[in-house]
Amino acid sequence: MAFDKSLDKEIFGEEVKFEVTKIRVSVMSYNEGQKKLQLSRENLNTNSGEYGFAKLGRMTKDEAEAVLPLFQKALENMD
Repeated sequence: MAFDKSLDKEIFGEEVKFEVTKIRVSVMSYNEGQKKLQLSRENLNTNSGEYGFAKLGRMTKDEAEAVLPLFQKALENMD
């Protein structure tokens, strides 16, 4: 069964912006299934001024501290 984007619903989503990147914390549910936490990073292309997807990988301490309250909000939306 192939992934169907129309069945993927965002229950919660907020992002924190930094100088040239932003990190989004989301709660997603695919096909009304179990709610799951999703983290994503987008980096700013300084030439175009648009954000593009990037592997999240590691976070700085500042990033982790800024995202931590969003984790709590996300967890509250997973009940």
